[in-house]
Amino acid sequence: MRMTVSDETLAMAAAEGDQTAFASLLERHYDRIFGLSFRLLGTRSAAQDLTQDICLALPAKLLRFDAHARFTTWLYRVTVNAAHDQRRRIARRAKAAEGWGAWEVNRRAEIDEGKAAASWLEEALKSLPADLRDTVALTLGEDLTHREAAEVLDVSEGTISWRMSEVKKHLRAMREREEAL
Repeated sequence: MRMTVSDETLAMAAAEGDQTAFASLLERHYDRIFGLSFRLLGTRSAAQDLTQDICLALPAKLLRFDAHARFTTWLYRVTVNAAHDQRRRIARRAKAAEGWGAWEVNRRAEIDEGKAAASWLEEALKSLPADLRDTVALTLGEDLTHREAAEVLDVSEGTISWRMSEVKKHLRAMREREEAL
């Protein structure tokens, strides 16, 4: 019966402390949060950690949910912001570890994990700048329209189209470099 209740209604109820509504939201959207987290961060373990962090923070964040927006759009934005924060933390840790040798250990571990777990396309997407990767994750990974992705990322629809064009150029150039080897 809960499936007939809109996400927005469940979110408002969860914000008011309805644990059943919150559980329903998590049941509906946990896989979506994890999938986007994986596409944004590139590794299963990082995506699992980020998804758990988002789920833990979600009750407090729901207090700021504005029912004028679609819940999924709002949730994508929460996930993208959390991934940006995670990337910044990782970069800070890597920079702080320089000189101690930990940076090299971490770099080699990431390379090994990437070789073992990622396909060519996943590796190619990891090499994209964060804004292009976010755009690909939303448009291709989450099957959002350019308009919807633009709303999540708070940019114009034309910017999304331009970014997708840049992604295609990047992938073509990468393939050509590999074929030249």
